[in-house]
Amino acid sequence: MAIRVGLNPLVLVAGRTAGATILLLLVMLIFSRRYLTIYPVGLAGCLLAGALNGIGSLFYYASLVRIDAGLGQLLFTLYPILVALLLYLDGRKPSTLTVLRLILSLPGIYLLTQANRRGVDLTGMAFMLVAALLYALHIPINQRVLFEAPAPTVTLYTLLAMTVVVVPASLLFTHDPFAFPPASINPLLGLTVVTFLSRLTLFAGVKLIGGVQTSLFGLAELLVTIVLAQWILGENLSMQQWAGAVILVATLVLAAVDRTPPTPYRFRGWLYWLRSPLSDASSIASEKGEN
Repeated sequence: MAIRVGLNPLVLVAGRTAGATILLLLVMLIFSRRYLTIYPVGLAGCLLAGALNGIGSLFYYASLVRIDAGLGQLLFTLYPILVALLLYLDGRKPSTLTVLRLILSLPGIYLLTQANRRGVDLTGMAFMLVAALLYALHIPINQRVLFEAPAPTVTLYTLLAMTVVVVPASLLFTHDPFAFPPASINPLLGLTVVTFLSRLTLFAGVKLIGGVQTSLFGLAELLVTIVLAQWILGENLSMQQWAGAVILVATLVLAAVDRTPPTPYRFRGWLYWLRSPLSDASSIASEKGEN
């Protein structure tokens, strides 16, 4: 809605990210100052994840200038598979049901994004794949930090790093970064609140059920987008898209019945450096006790 009334996409992503960061910081300063504390390596992990996600969001919007939104969403929604791969490389093995849901989600995503398409821009496709990879990469990084840090803390410092990336980019790559059409203010405020809530619940989910499960639940964003697009923007679904929606709902139902807890790390993995010194000492003491 904001873009339709003339708000630049880069200004939009900068405004909603900075607004969500400020909102979360104010809430924590007033109600929960204890969440401002984080161990140094965890802070580094949050800043790294936020920077990657911020750069990914810039690639996302740059891609949408070149390719259809349907094709872009198809490519971006491959990120749960990338999350599963990255966590596997980090020493965590997904459950059999999780692998089944990953496989089942692919035709559902493909059918959901079937729409009228023009010629495909390979550069635009490459931009979207980079965005999906960077978004997927920030989830296991944050998951490592979440072993020692609460979700609000991780959310704050990750959003802060995103803001540091997207705001300068908006200032550098837009002709008038302070041009806000009056009609775009309410949609921008709404998006800011949604970003604040979604980021907070994202990391709470990662902490409780792991990165792969959370990213699979995140596929529901397609269903939410489709319903609201029909209701607010007047868009319509084809029969193929309805079929894809049914398949995706089935994967969400499987998510509800999957009670498999996150598997322990089989080896230290490439993100082991994000663990705090205290947890490392505990692990060493536990290993000595077992021996």
